[in-house]
Amino acid sequence: MGVDLRQVVAGILTITMFVMLIHMIKRDHFDAVVQDKFPGATNDVDFENSNFEGTNVGKTIGLWKGDGADKLKPCWAKPSGDDVEQTEGFVIFSLTNGPEYHMSQIADAVIVARSLGATLVIPDIRGSQPGDKRNFEDIYDVDVFTKSMGGVVRVVKDLPDNISKNKIAAVKIPNRVTEGYIVTHVEPIYRSKGNIRLATYFPSVNMRKAGKNGNTDSIACLAMYGSLELQPEIKDLVDSMVERLRTLSRKTDGQFVAVDLRVEMLDKKGCQGSDNGEKEKSCYNAQEIAMFLRKIGFQKDTTIYVTESKWDDSLDSLKDMFPKTYTKEAIIPADKKTKFQDSQDSELEKVIDFYISSESDVFVPAISGLLYANVAGKRIGNGKTQIFVPAEIQDSSASASNFVSPYISKKNHFAYSCYC
Repeated sequence: MGVDLRQVVAGILTITMFVMLIHMIKRDHFDAVVQDKFPGATNDVDFENSNFEGTNVGKTIGLWKGDGADKLKPCWAKPSGDDVEQTEGFVIFSLTNGPEYHMSQIADAVIVARSLGATLVIPDIRGSQPGDKRNFEDIYDVDVFTKSMGGVVRVVKDLPDNISKNKIAAVKIPNRVTEGYIVTHVEPIYRSKGNIRLATYFPSVNMRKAGKNGNTDSIACLAMYGSLELQPEIKDLVDSMVERLRTLSRKTDGQFVAVDLRVEMLDKKGCQGSDNGEKEKSCYNAQEIAMFLRKIGFQKDTTIYVTESKWDDSLDSLKDMFPKTYTKEAIIPADKKTKFQDSQDSELEKVIDFYISSESDVFVPAISGLLYANVAGKRIGNGKTQIFVPAEIQDSSASASNFVSPYISKKNHFAYSCYC
């Protein structure tokens, strides 16, 4: 029986294609990687001769879920109200500059009011613009806050009518105020004036664990992580936006990355390095973030949420590398758009950004600051420990584990004093 040459050739081609397919399966993650020069790169990136140890299929799973991904439980002890002598005065204050500040301001005010035995007045919320003022319950659940303070401090909604806010002494306190500072600098004014208005200032962004402070730490834990919940309408809005991002992330099993990148912040002094002659990079632009994400293993079809209010041309380099990059204007429900965005309500935009950053599967702070620090605290309590701090990577790839936030890798965030 003669051999048909065409059948022999067809058989050889079939075997060759099968072998090629095996190699493609082994390297399927390479196909999505851009093989030209990255935008902003100084050298051409040779992926064929690169070590992809940080981006192989097995380690890609580690991009989304860290070793400590189990949700922790609150382990602070609620102090007894019997420990403090009650006084007749009031402590008032305002929440300002967004949720990342609100958490710290609430904690300082509760610590001061308890130390003085004073009654705490539920704060108003003030935006960055003159006259931008709203009630606490416009953003937060006032019932949750009031109940959480039960047995810790007395809470009232308003000052008595016979007390004028204009005649209350103003007192500045540093963030993470200590009992010693209160006794020396706050209590004498309170004893003299009877009522005080607090204003927290932030000499530095420091959310690392300090030494044991007993009741003060417990009160701070309760105030920061157990007293502030969004009111139902705002919570529903944030939940719907998170769900929209998950729907857009089918190829990554509903997982997405949140990047805190606000273009207007990049030119500010805090992003320009230190004054000691050595430029310490603390902020990264869209092009640098795109490079960082790709080099640690995120693929082209990764969904990315950026905290910039509206699309800015400078974000194009990020979208070129990750086409599924969105700002809030693209994912906010149509029926909510007018109320929550077209109104130019910057305070509500900050709330949306903070809570989406807290709920995302991965968080990348392009800007070092209090939002990064307090989002990290919220995420630690929820077991969402995938926080990658950007860096300029000289090689064509790197292991993502090298860039896990020190707050997580060293477990030195204050939140680790609150959860176990």
